[in-house]
Parts: sequence; C-alpha cells; structure tokens
Amino acid sequence: MQAIVLVGGEGTRLRPLTETIPKPALTLVDRPFLAYMIEWLAGHGVTEVVLACGFLPDVLREALAGEEERAGVRIHYAVEPEPLGTAGAIRFAADELGERLDDRFLGLNGDVLTDFDLGALLWAHEERGARATIGLHHVADASAFGLVHSGGQGEVLEFLEKTGEPVAGDVNAGMYVLERSVLDLIPAGENVSIERDVFPRLVGDGLHALPLAGYWMDIGTPDRYLQASWDILEGRVRTRVEPTAPGLLFGEGVDVAPDAMIGPRAVLGPGCRVGAGCEIRESVLLGDCAVGEGARIRRSILSAGAAVAAGAELEGAVVGSNERVPDDD
Repeated sequence: MQAIVLVGGEGTRLRPLTETIPKPALTLVDRPFLAYMIEWLAGHGVTEVVLACGFLPDVLREALAGEEERAGVRIHYAVEPEPLGTAGAIRFAADELGERLDDRFLGLNGDVLTDFDLGALLWAHEERGARATIGLHHVADASAFGLVHSGGQGEVLEFLEKTGEPVAGDVNAGMYVLERSVLDLIPAGENVSIERDVFPRLVGDGLHALPLAGYWMDIGTPDRYLQASWDILEGRVRTRVEPTAPGLLFGEGVDVAPDAMIGPRAVLGPGCRVGAGCEIRESVLLGDCAVGEGARIRRSILSAGAAVAAGAELEGAVVGSNERVPDDD
C-alpha cells in the first residue's frame, strides 16, 4: 500500500517556530512531527510513503534521516517546483511514481496527529466500490474545516469547504482512499484543490465517507501544538513516546536546578539548562534552551537554542530559534 502525504505548506500559523524548519520536521515532544504519521501508516500496512513537499525539502530530509529503518517503510520525496494545491500536489507525486503507482492508494494531509483505524476506511472503500472515500471526524465547531453530509450508505451528499459556520458536524479529517481514476480529474501541472475542485465533482459519482473514532488533532497553531504535546505525554493518543512522567518529558543532558518548579506539564528538550528558582509550566522548550535564574515560563514554546534572561516572565509566548528574551537590543 502506498500513501501520498501532503507536506508542502509553510506552517505560517506556527511562526516563528517554522521560519527555518518546515512544520512536518518540527519536533513534537521527542521526534519530528511527521514521524508520528509515518509510524501510524506503517502500522496499517503502508510500505511506501511519498512526501509531496515544497518548503525547505532538504531540512525535511535531514529531520527524517533514519526514519525508513525505524518505521520499516520506503520514503520518496516529490519536490514540487511551485505550489500546486492539495489535488495538484497529489497528481504531481503520482506522476513522479509513474507506473509504480498502485491502482488504489492513500492521500493524506501531513499536519494531523491521529490514531484512527485506517483499516476500517480501506474496508469501507472496498465494500462500497467507491472511487474516493473520505475519513470523517465529528467536531463541535466545523467552521474551519470541510463539512461533509453523507447518506445512510456512506454516500457523500454534499461537501462544503470551510463555510465559516460554527455548527457541529462531520468534517474532512484529511485522509482519503483514492482510486487511480480520480487523477483524471486533476490537470497535470495546475494548482488544483481536492476539497474545492475534485470532491464536489465526485458527489453522486463514487464519493463516499466514513466517520472514524479515535484521536485527531491538526497541530497548525501554537495552542494545538501544546495540546497535542500533552495528549501524547498523558496517553490520549497512542504513540511510541515514553514520558519521563505523565505530562513530562526530559531529553538527554537536561540540567535543572534542584529548586526549579517544572510542570505539571512540560517538555525540556536535550541539552536544556534551567536555573535556580525557575518556574516552567505547560510549556515546551526544544533543544539547548537556556533559562536564567528566577524566570517564569507559562503556556509558551521556545525554539531550539532560545535563551530566557534571569527574572524574565513569559506567558503564551512563541520564541524563535536562538532568540534571546528579552532582546538585548
């Protein structure tokens, strides 16, 4: 089974974390975010992952070095020459594979942390003879997602992309089973949206959907990034992460003063140094951060190499790589 994963976005809502690192390569708890999806796909029988990428592809390659061996899958990088949209990127990656592309394959958004049962989605697709099957997730507020209305047999009756209406409903979870024939609806080399251009055309012509149970989180904002971190560390999503304690993870070489208060939720990446009298709560510090004596950090994210001065206070901050707080200038 092959999976084409869309990882071409620039992750603008997570800046400055993603100024020099593509969102899929950003560390989430203890590994690149995309490693979770690759492990999840491998656990459902996927043997080849095709990454449709565009923004800083070499950084992504470096971050995922060794992931093929760890997960037991092949990874192919399809680097778009320009942004092609969600459907255009799938078509580009499929054309890169050429005759090696299976007649049926998975298409996925690469910014989702989930433990959904892909086997159920594949079974429903086969059972219904569908051309495309969308995995659905029920939310209380569908305004920021594609809202899907389906019938009793799973047939999609209506696909509404990001209406802005704050209503409850089943939304597009960004995971699809696709027949190769769907590529005929996507002109090669053009910017095409699968949500706005392809799925509406397939309504009544082989488009199905299936609600899936389990954990699902789009980590595209700082708040969601933090929540996903705590969900991993507190066991609300199935992963291979081994917390230092519930809600806590300390990387190798962390140096914390004996009287510092850490947690109840916190990630301290490898090489972090925390001075005396510090308080760090509900915050993520990536590798080699330095926190001066008496500093207080709450609900914040610090990129690798960031430094917080003695006595400084951060609340809801997102600090860039190697940045100093406060800025000495």
